[in-house]
Amino acid sequence: MMKNRNRVFGEQGKNKAILSLIVIVFFAGSCNFFDNDNNKQKEKPELLVYCGITMINPMQEVAEYVEKEKCCIIRITKGGSGNLLNAIKINKTGDLYLPGSYSYILQGKEAGIIDTSQLVGYNMAAIVVPKGNPLNISNDPIVFADNKYKTIFADPNSGSIGRMAATIFEKRGIKDEALYNAMRLSTDSKDITKAIINGEADIGINWIATTQWKENRDKLDGIIIDEKYAPVKKLVLSRLIYSKHPEIAGFFIETAAGPIGELIFSNYGFINHFEHYHSSQKQ
Repeated sequence: MMKNRNRVFGEQGKNKAILSLIVIVFFAGSCNFFDNDNNKQKEKPELLVYCGITMINPMQEVAEYVEKEKCCIIRITKGGSGNLLNAIKINKTGDLYLPGSYSYILQGKEAGIIDTSQLVGYNMAAIVVPKGNPLNISNDPIVFADNKYKTIFADPNSGSIGRMAATIFEKRGIKDEALYNAMRLSTDSKDITKAIINGEADIGINWIATTQWKENRDKLDGIIIDEKYAPVKKLVLSRLIYSKHPEIAGFFIETAAGPIGELIFSNYGFINHFEHYHSSQKQ
């Protein structure tokens, strides 16, 4: 187990603001891309990335780096991991997919839409509360069975944090009680964050990384849940079989999984390989 697992998180990392657009377009700086035969500027290759909402910030930074290195344009569509997977299956287009849980990658492999994959980091669930934890909430998920609290968590059918919440409640033996007490089910991690900040809910289940973003860390704390209820989740980035630019997509994966990506993801509150190894050694 990690040292001091019950501590409240909220002061780590140097983060950049999340853009509010559903599709974010990053333009490369000043790379030249010419057709030498006709001396005309070629169109830059465009890649489409499907990204779970919680990972949008680090993926934005990786995309900016790749754009400059490969003279390309990268478009990122964000949303719930399950909804994104369904969109890929229907549209049959896109280059990369990063869900919040490896289970979606397994589904993608079963559907035959995943080409190659690589681990880029880890995430863990937390009980999210207003800054300072005014209600003195513990790290025991049993609090979601107590009707004196206004609770919120995601629909397990919409994304990875919803599936994780369902897993936590089932392992704790409070699945029915937690569902009954919930004021509503959210669609994704962003909606949970908003509900806590606005005072709509007292507590929620969300990814710990969301509490360490620049726009949230002065408003939220995350209380780590024991791993016997909330196991650490692998973040796996995959290239899709529909990729029109597999070489650039492969370079994106290598960057995200390498030292540059590891530093970027760590800055946004995600666990790197070193931290996960030492955490597992303590269990």
